Amino acid sequence: MEPETFPDELADALVGVQRLIRRRLRRQMPDPRLRGAEVELLRLVEARPGVGISEAARDLALAANSVSTLVNQLARAGYLTRETDPADRRAARLLPTAAAGERLGEWRRRRAELVRRQVARLDEADRQALHAAIPALRKLADTLHEEAEES
Repeated sequence: MEPETFPDELADALVGVQRLIRRRLRRQMPDPRLRGAEVELLRLVEARPGVGISEAARDLALAANSVSTLVNQLARAGYLTRETDPADRRAARLLPTAAAGERLGEWRRRRAELVRRQVARLDEADRQALHAAIPALRKLADTLHEEAEES
């Protein structure tokens, strides 16, 4: 049986790790500085070129007007382009630019190096525990995503 505090401890640990990684990377990355939601949107568009604003909003669990604001900011920065959806002339399809691909590639490289360095500082038992937890964390993310889609 899990202790009553387990859900809070797990959530706090995950948020803490993500926040610290994001802060460390933000300081290392060249300008313009991108916020977490901007990076998430760029990653989504890179993974699914042509995604629409409504679909992106649903996948990121954000309001459509918030995603529209992010799209405008990223387009001005040269990271996204919008094309008219041929199936619905009122809708836009989002595409990453070459600059977005370069930026995300650099972000991934720096993130991997940061995490690699920090994990190497842990003892073998902790490294194995983290590695063993990856499938369960992915399942947790999937169930959270599924629940968000249902509501």
